[in-house]
Amino acid sequence: MVSVRYEFGILGPLTVTVDGVPVPVRAGQQRCLLAALLVEAGQVVSVDALVERLWGESPPQGARNAVQNYVLRLRRSLGAGVVVTDGRGYVLDVAADGLDARRFDSLVREAGVLSSKGDHGRAAAMLGEAVELWRGAALADLPGERFQDVVAGLHERRLAAQEMWIDAVIQCGRPADVLPELRRLTGQYPLRERFWAQQMLALYQCCRQGEALESYRQVTRLLADELGVDPGEELQAMHRRMLAAEPEIAGSRSRTPSGNVPAETTSFVGRERELAETRRLLGASRLVTLTGVGGVGKTRLALRAAGQVAPSFPDGVWLADLAALADAELVGRAVAEALGLRDQSVRSAVDAMVDHVRDRRLLLVLDNCEHLVEAVALLVQRLLGAAPSLRVLATSRERLGVPGEHVFLLSGLDACEAVRLLSDRAAACAAPVRDAGPAAELCRRLDGIPLAIELAAVRLTSLTVEEILERLEDRFRLLSAARVPATDRYRRTLRGVMDLSYGLCTLGERLLWTRLAVFAGSFDLRAAEAVCAGDGIEGPDILDLLTGLIHKSVVVVDGHGRAARYRMLETIRQYGLDRLRADGGIIEYRNRHSDHYHSLARTAVADWCSPREVEWLDRLRTELPNLRAALGFCVTRPDRVLTGAEIASDLTRTRSWFFTSTLGEARHWLESLSAALGAEVCETTVVVKAMKAFLASVQGDLAAAEAFMNECRSIDAPGVQAAPPVTYVEGVYTMLVHADPACIERFAQAREGFHAAGHRGDAHMATMFWAMAAAFLGHREIALSTCGVYVADAEASGAEWARTWAQWCTGLTELLHGNPHDALAPLCDALVRQRDIDDRWGPAWGLETLGWTVSVLGHHRHAARLLGAAHHRRQVTGAALDGLKPLHVQHVRAVNRVRECLEPRAYTESWEFGAGAEDGVALALGIASEIRRRAAGGHGPAA
Repeated sequence: MVSVRYEFGILGPLTVTVDGVPVPVRAGQQRCLLAALLVEAGQVVSVDALVERLWGESPPQGARNAVQNYVLRLRRSLGAGVVVTDGRGYVLDVAADGLDARRFDSLVREAGVLSSKGDHGRAAAMLGEAVELWRGAALADLPGERFQDVVAGLHERRLAAQEMWIDAVIQCGRPADVLPELRRLTGQYPLRERFWAQQMLALYQCCRQGEALESYRQVTRLLADELGVDPGEELQAMHRRMLAAEPEIAGSRSRTPSGNVPAETTSFVGRERELAETRRLLGASRLVTLTGVGGVGKTRLALRAAGQVAPSFPDGVWLADLAALADAELVGRAVAEALGLRDQSVRSAVDAMVDHVRDRRLLLVLDNCEHLVEAVALLVQRLLGAAPSLRVLATSRERLGVPGEHVFLLSGLDACEAVRLLSDRAAACAAPVRDAGPAAELCRRLDGIPLAIELAAVRLTSLTVEEILERLEDRFRLLSAARVPATDRYRRTLRGVMDLSYGLCTLGERLLWTRLAVFAGSFDLRAAEAVCAGDGIEGPDILDLLTGLIHKSVVVVDGHGRAARYRMLETIRQYGLDRLRADGGIIEYRNRHSDHYHSLARTAVADWCSPREVEWLDRLRTELPNLRAALGFCVTRPDRVLTGAEIASDLTRTRSWFFTSTLGEARHWLESLSAALGAEVCETTVVVKAMKAFLASVQGDLAAAEAFMNECRSIDAPGVQAAPPVTYVEGVYTMLVHADPACIERFAQAREGFHAAGHRGDAHMATMFWAMAAAFLGHREIALSTCGVYVADAEASGAEWARTWAQWCTGLTELLHGNPHDALAPLCDALVRQRDIDDRWGPAWGLETLGWTVSVLGHHRHAARLLGAAHHRRQVTGAALDGLKPLHVQHVRAVNRVRECLEPRAYTESWEFGAGAEDGVALALGIASEIRRRAAGGHGPAA
């Protein structure tokens, strides 16, 4: 079982990452709830405490239900096991190092222990790491009044850590290093005397006694003017000791650590989290290997991290750059030369190195090891075994495989860091970035790879960002640096970097790389085996070859789900496609790719109406990028149009488009492929035309629905008009466009026809519409009987989506033919279930129907709020209510009923409140709960 690493940040704006990937939590109240749990991480937080944290002393009605709903939404975003329900409330289960505030406190405690033992160098490095965890004011993006107590406490701990860091650096004999920070701190916190005392001491130890005494006079005046007090005892004592020139405060200048790490020639942008993690790993592991795709910034990160931890290594930080070394036999000699060894004995270079490092505490940085992995691994293993105080930091596109190695996979820059880098490098080229939007899109398409971004910045001297975006299909020609030495081509051009990675792969890995490039987004092992096996790759070898590509940073693995998924960065994928195209294999493997996803869609159609329904919907949502790629390929190839049409219609029959994208996209593919099919009539032609009419009808697009329905009616072939798909879509059209009760019989006929053909899922959809039509347009007896049939059918299927609509139909039938109060429970149950499976279509109609129900029950303000919330949700789905006649009739009746009882201003305010609600479902559940509570207490409608 692959464990998932969660990281939460409160030392700045609230952040959440899962295995290094940011997870957005956008809703304001949901963010506040998460923050409330994080500040008490590992402890039970009662519901009452959460309510008070979210709303203060005046919570709204239904606040406790809203908290429960926010928790459910968090679990859906983060995973079920993160927020744990306890009898008294909720607990956020966070690993010891999974919260930045915890890491901060732990580092400060450990640094305190080290300082007490006199190890000020390590203490300074650790405190520096702790302070760098801060990204701004704590919880800076949340309402300050809700977390005032928390923010104040965290801020005080931050200042205390900064004081400790300054003390430790001064104790190391480096007072000049802290003066810039002390100037900032005394300016920002002028009444905090401790910073003034430290500034005086640092200046004094830098032989700047006059400035030190002037600092004392400055703070003395400040305290007198602002507070009318004299300096405290610490400041006065420091002043006396300076005047007496006590030798104890003179300090001792540290010797400059030895080493050969070069100075940086360009600014270092971002990577705060990665730097902190690298430093942490170097403190815990003797061998750390930074891996990642070429150009991702492994060398820059390693050198920056090495410079930051240099005080912990009194014998220096030494860099051995192996990029230009071609002979593995010379690895030992090259590293020895980097260490400054000039051994003239008959010993081997490795033996000389072993003696040299045996009793030294130094950091060895081995850069660009990927083409010499075996030789470097042997050397590192020998050196680590001989020198207990040695630390090794390696960079390589492939892990070394040495026992005890800790691999840190470096990804591209995050969105903000990438744009900062582009702006910085573009400004250096006198070509400033003026629009952040296109710049962010460029960085995204370059996968956040620093080398690619820097090369793009150079191109900004002659092209705009938008022009570069237009030309990115030829990125390897576009992003090449001028005047690059031949020996440096592999490191300073995008194609050169990819060529080197390709050259490091075995023949089988190269073949697999190019074939995997036909996948869009991610893929699983079965897909890789189905598409890529054959012609030089045996099926059973795929896993080993894939593992090799992972180790060489060509493929990235995601182990969050029950089955691992794999992906390539777009730059790596484009390189593979170029190779596949040059080899003449691109059509063959795109054919295989579309065949695989055609088979997947066919299997989903046959199996979706079952207990595996939600699993199928999740699977199809995950595979949407590949399904789109298959559709895009098929629509351009006359010999593949039929395959594409079947994929598009099958996705519509499984309702996948309702969950994964938009109905507009579904119509785009169906209409494009239908036009390419030609006039020949076959089963696929009939189904595609029927699905076009179905989607236009449920969207309320009257003109398109009529046009597509006429296409179905014009099919001149024996038996087509009586075919179940055509009968079914005639029923949908007749019901939604004309509200004609004749649709009830059509749905019954379609249901029987689908059952006879063995199309279980299609039969279920016909049954659902049959029950809806009977409720809207039939008399009481047929409405109750068809609803009963549908509920039994849904329960028997075991399909959760079907059960949610069965509950909705039950509520609709109770509203129109039974007791409206009894409609509340099934409608709310449907909403909760739809939210749990992330149904993006159903809640709009659940909210709407609940609004009708509440209006009938006389709760007019609540009804207006629900109608507003339903309108907002429909805007997302793109459905036009006035084109859905039976629903529109009920909507108008409800609106008129509410308007008759409310003043226009009251109606508008209530409607806008619902339309602006962050969580319409939570609002609806709270309203329904209040209505049921009032009814149970014998109270009538509130308004």
